[in-house]
Amino acid sequence: MTSIQPIQVAHYTISPAHRPFVIAEMSGNHNQSLDRALEIVDAVADAGAHALKLQTYTPDTITFNGASEEFYIRDTKSLWADKNLYKLYAEAYTPWEWHKPIFEHATKRGMIAFSSPFDTTAVDFLESLNVPLYKIASFENTDHILLKKVAQTGKPVIMSTGVASVADLDESVKVLRDNGCKDLILLKCTSTYPATPETTNLLTIPHMRQLFDVPVGLSDHTMGIGAAVAAVALGAVVLEKHVTLRRADGGVDSAFSLEPDELKNLVIETERAQLAMGQVSYTLTPKEEKSLQFKRSLYVVRDMKTGDPFTPDNVRSIRPANGLHTRYYDDIIGKTATTNIPAGTALAWELIN
Repeated sequence: MTSIQPIQVAHYTISPAHRPFVIAEMSGNHNQSLDRALEIVDAVADAGAHALKLQTYTPDTITFNGASEEFYIRDTKSLWADKNLYKLYAEAYTPWEWHKPIFEHATKRGMIAFSSPFDTTAVDFLESLNVPLYKIASFENTDHILLKKVAQTGKPVIMSTGVASVADLDESVKVLRDNGCKDLILLKCTSTYPATPETTNLLTIPHMRQLFDVPVGLSDHTMGIGAAVAAVALGAVVLEKHVTLRRADGGVDSAFSLEPDELKNLVIETERAQLAMGQVSYTLTPKEEKSLQFKRSLYVVRDMKTGDPFTPDNVRSIRPANGLHTRYYDDIIGKTATTNIPAGTALAWELIN
């Protein structure tokens, strides 16, 4: 980790020493309403998200309007079972003319605004809006045409690693590096919607960081915030979550999206997790040092007269810690008192023969 340098994106520094960079992914949860999209921007800004991300494509730039079986989702367990790809993306895409007002509103609210391009024309469009970084989605992480185009902008790149082998990732990272990408962050991602905790495999995060020598985060499709908090404990510096105003409103990705209050909790708890990591330390904090007096020590708990023997009946380990250490208990039992000792006296060597 020592060779991994912090990455600066606009006013935010991404590194293990800083709070996790929380990205709110709007995706298609605007439900084709610009007003709703802007409402989502305000909601995630109020929740404390550091960035807002869109997806930049049209149905024609992401797929083909085909009628054959290969252009349908036939997984019966999918949220989008039996959907035609072209029609699904027509329902989900963010109109390109919305990008500028959404980005401007997000920036006004103090967030970094950027997007995932899905083809080279989207990169050209996003460059015209001067986005500060790019996100490569999991299903595009082996599209070398797109990777080269994004890398050549010279801007930081965040890439999700879902549905890719180690060999795929090694090749894609090389393509990015060879084409000018200097600042790269990889996101552990399980590309199922929603993902389950059992398939999230967060232990991949430190391994991926070591393998590729880059900062690593989590693109999280699980329900709730537990996986994100755990990811921070394993070194995640970026967290990406889909967001919506209300899951009950529906939408293409609403089923696995966080509502604003949940996003707020994610920001708070992952910041706490990052702060709690600290460093390897066995040193008492100043507040702990003040509490030392409340540890246990040896006290006389029954009145004793000169010459009385110390026994388990009249010597006990109790709080506070003003008496002799309990390590001396066995040495003291059987010895005698040098003077009268009232109950409640902290045991000291001068009281022992």
